[in-house]
Amino acid sequence: MTTTQAAATVPAASASARTDVTKPSGSAGGTTTLGSGATGAAEPAATRGRTSIADTVVVKIAGMAAREIPGVHDMGGGLSRTLGAVRDRVPGGRPNVGRGVKVEVGERQTAIDLDLVVEYGVAITDVAHDVRENVIAAVERTTGLEVVEVNVTVNDVHLPEDDDEATPSETRVA
Repeated sequence: MTTTQAAATVPAASASARTDVTKPSGSAGGTTTLGSGATGAAEPAATRGRTSIADTVVVKIAGMAAREIPGVHDMGGGLSRTLGAVRDRVPGGRPNVGRGVKVEVGERQTAIDLDLVVEYGVAITDVAHDVRENVIAAVERTTGLEVVEVNVTVNDVHLPEDDDEATPSETRVA
């Protein structure tokens, strides 16, 4: 007597990677899925599973990369810088590296908007060029997403006198 067993079939992984479309970073919990890996013991270990990148990751990478450029004094608009300065002084508070950064993350691409405050005396176009190059290199290297554009807005110029006003000179009362 012979018995026949039917072989279990496992659906083959699709050649195209599945990606989830995300909403702009203003929406809560945006993530990008860079590919759903194949499943099964026969697949290479590196391709088993899925990789998701949250929008806040792209925001932080872009913010850190922009701040690395000489001539960038701060980031964000006036109100966000004021609130950030207050938050930085609160015990236990830490600086917000994402201040002044907005991102839109799609399936394989991202677009980034930056609000900068530059030092007085630097060539703004040179600083903007260097910021773009550094941000694009950092985001693409770290996340694997293609950066389609980096829009730089210079909101303010930091003057040397601005530092002098922050330090009190003489007290008027004893």
